[in-house]
Formats: sequence, C-alpha cells, structure tokens
Amino acid sequence: MQLNTTRFGSVRIRSDDVFRFPQGLIGYADCQRWVLLADAATESVGWLQSARHPELAVAVVSPRRFVPEYRFHVTPSQLATLNLGDADKAFVLNVVAKQGYVLTANLKAPLVFNLDRRLGCQVVVSDDHPLQHELADTTPKLRKIA
Repeated sequence: MQLNTTRFGSVRIRSDDVFRFPQGLIGYADCQRWVLLADAATESVGWLQSARHPELAVAVVSPRRFVPEYRFHVTPSQLATLNLGDADKAFVLNVVAKQGYVLTANLKAPLVFNLDRRLGCQVVVSDDHPLQHELADTTPKLRKIA
C-alpha cells in the first residue's frame, strides 16, 4: 500500500504497519489511523504520520532515551481502548515540539501503543510531569585517540 505524505513523499507500507487510535490524538480526534516512521537523519526521533492527512506528521521520541526514570500512572479506563491482555506488549512514546531553538517532549500526555493489536491512545496523566520537558543531547561524545 502506498502512503503519500507531504514530509516523506510516497512511502510503501503494509496494512499491518497502521495503528488505529479510536479516539484520535489530542487536537486531531478525526485522525484515527497512523503509521510510525523512522527519521533517516536522526535515530532518536521517529514520526507518527497520519494515514488520512498527508500533511500531518508528529515527531515522537522514546522517553527511555531522554528521561530513563519516566513513569506515569493511568487508570484502567484510560487504556481500555487498547484491549491490553497479559501477553500484549505496550510501548510508550512522547510527542516532540520545538520551542524556539529547543526541542521539548510532552511528558504529560504520552502515546501508548498495543504493539500486538496495532492500537494506540493518547492519555493525560495526573502525575506531576511537564508539558515541555527540554530534551538534552544525550548522544555520547566521541574522543579522538592518537
């Protein structure tokens, strides 16, 4: 299947690459089908591309890379649309925004995925997490030897 995008051009995907977000994302309730794409230039950033709107792509990061201690609490009803069973794998990403010259991650409203059932949802957590957590460059610095 071909997915035409504004940012990435035409991308070939399989039907099982599509995640369904029954409630959409915050601000994009009508966008229920999304595809996760890698960023060719930056391995730490991915893109959640709308399958319906070619111009809509949201930058995402794994919180483990930038905030290893990141944990949050949700109620079972917040994750009900994911149909998580004991054997299903849940995966978490955070939306990235640009504030001037700084990149920030929204730790208050993570994206939660059921990888096995290809479902996703965005939840707003009650934990004391910021909407704009500044992302520091955590790539290891290489030293020149000899």
